[in-house]
Amino acid sequence: MSARRVAVTGLGAICALGRGVEATWAALSEGRSGIGPIESVDGAGLRFSNGAEVRDFDPARHLDSSRADLLDRFAQFALVAAREALSDSGVALTAELALRTAVFTGSCLGGQSTQDAGFVELYRRGRERVHPLSIPRIMANAGASQIAMELGVRGPCCTMSTACSSANHAIGHAFWLVRSGVAELALAGGSEAPFSPGHLKAWEALRVIAPDTCRPFCRDRLGMILGEGGAMLVLEPLEAAQARGARVYAEISGFGMSADAHHVTQPTVDGPVRAMRAALSDAGLAPDQVGYVNAHGTGTRGNDSAEARAIREVFGPRRASPAVSSTKSMHGHALGAAGALEAVATVLALHTGILPPTANFTAPDPECDLDVVPNEARTARVEAALSNSFAFGGLNAVLAFRSRG
Repeated sequence: MSARRVAVTGLGAICALGRGVEATWAALSEGRSGIGPIESVDGAGLRFSNGAEVRDFDPARHLDSSRADLLDRFAQFALVAAREALSDSGVALTAELALRTAVFTGSCLGGQSTQDAGFVELYRRGRERVHPLSIPRIMANAGASQIAMELGVRGPCCTMSTACSSANHAIGHAFWLVRSGVAELALAGGSEAPFSPGHLKAWEALRVIAPDTCRPFCRDRLGMILGEGGAMLVLEPLEAAQARGARVYAEISGFGMSADAHHVTQPTVDGPVRAMRAALSDAGLAPDQVGYVNAHGTGTRGNDSAEARAIREVFGPRRASPAVSSTKSMHGHALGAAGALEAVATVLALHTGILPPTANFTAPDPECDLDVVPNEARTARVEAALSNSFAFGGLNAVLAFRSRG
């Protein structure tokens, strides 16, 4: 079977910017940040106080009590986003189609909150037992498994865990399955819930969290801000989407991966360059066809300057480079969910002709000489876009999308 064109026909999201794609996109296109004081965890002993939390999330609004007790917060986010994405797509998931439908999710941490709570019971309170559902709550594939069980999906189903690139790896592999004909439909994305005391202390020890907010590519950037949430995309053959009269947000047309093979936390330029070029090659795109890049853009000193150099190497000097923005400046760094949230942002940028900004921007950094769409969204119809994810361990994953406009 020849390679098929693949459409994005459904989107779902929940993050610090809002519940649902509509609220999330409204904030992104208005440059409104969801970063604020951490409320779910007592931060009295932390060196940082801000995060991008999903505030006032009530699982009871989405799940009955028995199911809510079975799922850690990260898996709840995955299920909420998947429901929205499938509904948004308008797909009728018949029994026959369910046999050929894939679910691919990404999660860096899995049930971190459950694991943390169990350690508190054992080591602080001296109790001999933990929650009886600890293992199914902690496992990183809980989100994917619950989506498959709720929808009756029986095709390929798995979870990628590649740190901050998890969701991009999940979406990319799901795309390849649909393009090749192995799957007729895919729900793909990621979810994360990193706000637990032990995990925040671990990030504190790395000394990469900003004391105020996330300012990607700024001269005075001080680090990243953790975020949480989930996002999912529905992928299907373009011909099938057109045959049923579906709305097509964009085409997903390429996926590229690489490994730095260099250092656990210090990025290279070469690895991201190879991943971006692989995505372009897979999509059949020339660099000058790309008008927008949703950057990994964490707001740390090393990442932003290395990514800027990689983008210039792929696309040329600033005058020839595409517009670049980091939406982490608004929804925070959601780790294994980051790529999924950013894929939604990239798809909607192509669909609406609005490029989301890099928020909180103050002063340009000569080492990050890019058009970063500072603070205010920009109206621009572009032909194609990339979404970058570059993870600890030097694992890089880049998605390429084409506009349908």
